[in-house]
Amino acid sequence: MATLRPALVILIFLTFVTGGLYPLVTTALGQWWFKDQANGSLILQDNEIRGSRLIGQQFSAAGYFQGRPSATANSPYNPEASGGSNLAGSNPELDKEVAARVAKLRADNPQADAKVPVELVTASASGLDYSLTPQSVAWQIPRVAAARQLPVATLTKLVAEHTQQPLVSFIGQPVVNIVELNMALDALKQP
Repeated sequence: MATLRPALVILIFLTFVTGGLYPLVTTALGQWWFKDQANGSLILQDNEIRGSRLIGQQFSAAGYFQGRPSATANSPYNPEASGGSNLAGSNPELDKEVAARVAKLRADNPQADAKVPVELVTASASGLDYSLTPQSVAWQIPRVAAARQLPVATLTKLVAEHTQQPLVSFIGQPVVNIVELNMALDALKQP
């Protein structure tokens, strides 16, 4: 019994510290220092939650910029089933999917260059990507401009305004948040 008592005291103490105190402190500090990130990096429009800046959404209409394909289970961009397709690069099924996506993108974007950007036909590991490179977004500009009857120059400027530069150039590449770009696109006044 003499050796059991200290073990139980340590168990109760560590359970309190790691199961109660530590989560409370980290939650409080997160809310204090990083309130936006701790609450999901939500996009608010007119006091209504439109999504998260860190989770993509499916846009399929011709008048919207489209993000990377999502391979999440049940439905595209499902955050509860985050994950890739798990198809190896040597899998013939992946080749068929990519070929079908390329054919669809070429059909939907006849004014664009025949070289389809790779990130528009391959799903990411999470299936939830929210951004594309400016080059992949620019590839879609002719389709969106035609669908919305907007000048290409207007959309090019909008893409440039929504291009996020990395903090340090050698740490990352510029990206465009597709959800925020499409919201800005909806906010544009028609000519």
